[in-house]
Amino acid sequence: METQNTKCVMVIDETLPLGIITNTAAVMGVTIGKHLPQAVGVDVVDQSGYEHLGIIAFPIPILKGNRGKIKELRDRLYTDDFRDLKVVDFSDTAQSCKSYNEYIGKMAGMPEGDLRYLGIASCGDKKKGNK
Repeated sequence: METQNTKCVMVIDETLPLGIITNTAAVMGVTIGKHLPQAVGVDVVDQSGYEHLGIIAFPIPILKGNRGKIKELRDRLYTDDFRDLKVVDFSDTAQSCKSYNEYIGKMAGMPEGDLRYLGIASCGDKKKGNK
């Protein structure tokens, strides 16, 4: 992955409690790492010889938004114009589940229009990300 032409951005509902904001960013970050493993740099060694696991090779700005803006962004990011970007959304449905099986079950019966998004992240071509 060419990092100078790649941009990742997260938008998280600013009205949420700090713990939920942090959890939303962490969950979306792990998902980006799974789907874009080439974005994670190599492990590094400090002068003392201690190893530090590789981190993402470019910054991820975290922007404030609200429920309406996040939904609007999600709708736009799922159009054909942005098909090549990786998009991760995180909803209150996902956040409230105690297990992944519970999440799968709840999502199977949930219309997309009823989801309340806590955050959204996109990663890919810098020009498209800037739009």
